[in-house]
Amino acid sequence: MKGNKKIMEMTLRWYGSKFDTVTLQQIRQIPGVTGVITTLYDTTPGEVWSRERIREMKAEVEAAGLHVAGIESVNVHDAIKTGAADRDKYIDNYIETLENLGQEDIHLVCYNFMPVFDWTRTELARMRPDGSTVLAYTQEAVDAINPENMFESIAGDMNGTVMPGWEPERMEKVKELFEMYKDIDDEKLFENLKYFLERIMPVCDKYDINMAIHPDDPAWSVFGLPRIIINKTNILRLMSMVDNPHNGVTFCSGSYGTNLKNDLPDMIRSLKGRIHFAHVRNLKFNSPTDFEEAAHLSSDGTFDMYEIMKALYEIGFTGPIRPDHGRMIWGEVAMPGYGLYDRALGATYLNGLWEAIEKGAK
Repeated sequence: MKGNKKIMEMTLRWYGSKFDTVTLQQIRQIPGVTGVITTLYDTTPGEVWSRERIREMKAEVEAAGLHVAGIESVNVHDAIKTGAADRDKYIDNYIETLENLGQEDIHLVCYNFMPVFDWTRTELARMRPDGSTVLAYTQEAVDAINPENMFESIAGDMNGTVMPGWEPERMEKVKELFEMYKDIDDEKLFENLKYFLERIMPVCDKYDINMAIHPDDPAWSVFGLPRIIINKTNILRLMSMVDNPHNGVTFCSGSYGTNLKNDLPDMIRSLKGRIHFAHVRNLKFNSPTDFEEAAHLSSDGTFDMYEIMKALYEIGFTGPIRPDHGRMIWGEVAMPGYGLYDRALGATYLNGLWEAIEKGAK
């Protein structure tokens, strides 16, 4: 594949040696995986990342024979999302972090603009018929929760495990966060996102940094909060609002795919040149609002993974790609959705699809 013009890079998300049960040495042994997607996990939104910390992170990864293919995520402060009076201070900090990343030769940043909560699931270990366990979501369970008591409601189910993508310190001040967002609707959130992107595009242009916005998950409002990165219409609106090639997309099939009305291959083709990063995973639906993570294999879930990968190939996708939200299999104990075994299977499966598509196109 390295000699072909259409090159993508298979990667794995890594949560750092302090937090992840999966080691860099294990990742290095997955066939075809050459990079990791990571971040500085002990930083908080609004904090400036120093070049020294970034350099240390890179050195650790490179010592294992891999490289940092991108950052997921540089989290966006709530003052930016809500358009608060002090947002420019936090945008200035974000710009400084981007400068430091660019100077350290890192050119991809995945981020999201979801209010209060990141991706949302109602079960961390739903048992499947094969004995594996998976993350799952039912709208009925969400509707039964008082969001202001969210921290108390889910704490007992987390068994001491930090949910990937969720910030525990934010959970503890959830009432305050809901108050911050009470006057923010879809239009205001779009306006604040546009303001943020217009401020940071000059530094992205200078250092060739691709900003890749992650879709909201699930792709509809949760607890009455606005969610805007949910479908083809909205994401194309954002691309035209800030029409800069560095303003791009993390195409996550599992997040956009939570809404069965989204035609995933069509969305990919509509975003040619603006998809900078891809998460490719499968979901199995029991109803339109009851879904669970599946193995990456098409027949194990609802999505046609061949068609998703084919669409990425046909638009000339050249960025990092990674499997996502694996099952817990073979007795592994790890962060929910982020164990080694099933994601390694997913990476090899996706590489196999890409090879078949590539050879079939010749």
